[in-house]
Amino acid sequence: MKIIKNGRLILPDRIEENLAIAFSHRIEAIAPASELEKKYPDAEIIDAGGNYVSPGLVDVHCHGCGGDDTCDNTPGAIQKMSRMVAGFGVTSWLPTTMTYPLDYLRVTFSQIREAKAESEKDASAWGGAQVLGTHMEGPFIDVTKMGAQNPEYISKPNAAFTKEYEDIIRIVTVAPNVPGGMEFIEEITRDTGIVCSVGHTGANYDCIKEAFAKGSDHVTHLFNAQNGLHHRDPGAVGAALTSPEVYTEMICDTFHIHPGVFQLVCDCKGDHLVLITDCMKAGGLPDGKYDLGGQDVYVTGIKCVLESGTIAGSVLRLNKAVQNVWHNTNWPLYKAVFAASLAPARSIRLDDCKGSLEEGKDADILIADADFEIINTFVRGEKVYER
Repeated sequence: MKIIKNGRLILPDRIEENLAIAFSHRIEAIAPASELEKKYPDAEIIDAGGNYVSPGLVDVHCHGCGGDDTCDNTPGAIQKMSRMVAGFGVTSWLPTTMTYPLDYLRVTFSQIREAKAESEKDASAWGGAQVLGTHMEGPFIDVTKMGAQNPEYISKPNAAFTKEYEDIIRIVTVAPNVPGGMEFIEEITRDTGIVCSVGHTGANYDCIKEAFAKGSDHVTHLFNAQNGLHHRDPGAVGAALTSPEVYTEMICDTFHIHPGVFQLVCDCKGDHLVLITDCMKAGGLPDGKYDLGGQDVYVTGIKCVLESGTIAGSVLRLNKAVQNVWHNTNWPLYKAVFAASLAPARSIRLDDCKGSLEEGKDADILIADADFEIINTFVRGEKVYER
C-alpha cells in the first residue's frame, strides 16, 4: 500500500488541497492523510511536496516517439514507446496506425495485441503506459483529405477485416463520404464496441451529421484533414462544434491549431473535448528528417511537415497539450486535465477504470509540478517514471 499526501489533488470538478490518496494497484481510498495513515499504518508514504497529484493522462491518438513508430513493426518498440510517454504523463494509450495495406496491418495488430497483454499482466515489468488497444487511422479515408497518409494504400472501408480485430481496435477513423463509408459506420457501431471516428474526409456538414446519426460519436483531430468552418458551408468542423455529445480530438501544440481558437472549441465541446498528441517517431528527439507512413518528414521545433509542406503528425507531449490549453483559455487546470484524462477514457468506454482519481479505479497517478511538468508517474500503482 502507498499513500500520497501533501499534494493538490486534481479531481474531475476541482482541485482539493486537504486530501491524500491511498492505493495498491487500484485507488483504495481518498481522505485526509491522518485518516489514511491510521487505516494503513504500514503504507509507504510519498510526500508530494505541495505539487499536483493528477490522474494519469490517456492518449487515444499517438503514432510513435523516441525513434519508433507503431507501424514499423519492430519487436519491442511498443514497450519502448510506452516507457517514454510515461515521462509525458501518459499512463494508458492507443498506439495508432497509419494507412498501410491490410496484410501489413495484420502484423502491426498482432504486435499490439501482444503488447496489450504484456502491459496488462505486469505493470512493473512493462515499466510504462498501459496499452489499451489501437486507434486504426486509415486506410478507410478520403484521398482528397489524406494529409500525410500514403495515397497508395487507401482502401474501401472493410467491416469484415475490422471485426477480426474487435478485441484491440478501440477507434477506427473512417471517411463517411467514401463509397461504403456510411454503411461501415452503421455495421461497426451496431455489431461491435469499436468507436467510429469521422476524419480524413471531404464530407460536408450534412454528411458528417448523418454519420453521427448512424452511430459515429468521435472526430479525428478537429480542423485537420477535413473541411473547415465557413458561414455558408459549416463543414466537418461546424458539425463537430454543434454536436455536444460527440467526442472531438484536438492537437493543441499551437502549430496545428492557433491558440486563439482553443477557447472557442472549449466553449463548444466542454467535457467532450479530447486532447491528443498525434505524435510521430520524432517525439522527444532533436530536429531533423524522420519518416511517417513511409514518407519523409522534416521536423523543426514543433513543426513537422512533408517535403510538400503538408503537416505530418507532431512532437507534442500530452502534458504540454494540457499546459497549452490551461495557459490559452479561461479553463482552470482541472478542466484541461479532464480533457486529457477522463474525456478520452470516456470516449473509448473505459472510464469505469481509467481517467480520474476515484476509489476503485486503477491507480494511474501523476505527481506534477506547478507548471504541470511530470515528477512521477504510477501505472496501476507501480512507479514507472521518476524525474
